[in-house]
Amino acid sequence: MSITPLAAVPSVHRATPVFRGRIGRDARSGHYAVPHRYRLHLSTACPDGLRLAVGHSLLGLGDSCPVTVLPAVPDGPGGGHAALRPLYEASAHHYTGPALAPVLSDDWSGRIVSTRARDILRDLDHFPHESPAGLYPCGQESVLEAVERMCDEGIEEAAQRAGRAGADPAERAAALDVLLDTLGRLENRLAGEEYLVDGRLTAADVELWVTLVQLDTVHRCHLDASAVHRIAGHRALWAYARRLAAHPAFGRHLDLDGISRRHHGRCQGLEAAGAAVQILDWAGHAADAEDVSRR
Repeated sequence: MSITPLAAVPSVHRATPVFRGRIGRDARSGHYAVPHRYRLHLSTACPDGLRLAVGHSLLGLGDSCPVTVLPAVPDGPGGGHAALRPLYEASAHHYTGPALAPVLSDDWSGRIVSTRARDILRDLDHFPHESPAGLYPCGQESVLEAVERMCDEGIEEAAQRAGRAGADPAERAAALDVLLDTLGRLENRLAGEEYLVDGRLTAADVELWVTLVQLDTVHRCHLDASAVHRIAGHRALWAYARRLAAHPAFGRHLDLDGISRRHHGRCQGLEAAGAAVQILDWAGHAADAEDVSRR
């Protein structure tokens, strides 16, 4: 699969995380992938938390790396979680910043290993798991990274700029063009393939699916109806999102009410006509996933 970087779109700026530990494949790495040592702390109303929850389920790590699910709306200062404050204070002397999720913690030391969601997901792939080939197929690293860029810059960042209140109309139109171009390229790929990479579920599908959830449940609310109809016109792409929503590892983690409450608690933008044009019945497809998981 050939996915080119979106050179016309500036990179998304991300603040440097405080905790950037990595889990290796053996004891020489310091933090190594031993079962029952680590714990994930996440909120599935947060995109990074949802990515980790889905990846964790695909790998079947429920027993070897337990998950603590946090409230959808953070209850601590600075957008942090009160439950994570002891971990942050144990991990950094006189830490005064917000206790943000997601977190991978080490139960042996009682400290934080990492707060970088994508690093954490890659490192979970080092554990003994139920997915024979893992989420990061060998030789496909550049493709996986390109999908991440497309999700970050071509969808997430472009959708934010296309719906930004008070922005110049020409700037919003240009951002919408970037968004539609990105969706069109993914549409062309998925018109003939079930998954993005290697003919099977990988981290690329986790990235794209969570990004599409955000596009329809959050960013759509700030776009006009015409723009949403153009976005919804990518039939293969949304059929793919619908199919994954019915997969237990994806749909059962959808907290639509939590996503809505988190969005309204943080957002200062204006609601537009596109808010009334829902693309997928996420609740219905998530219910299908629950039915499948009970069988």
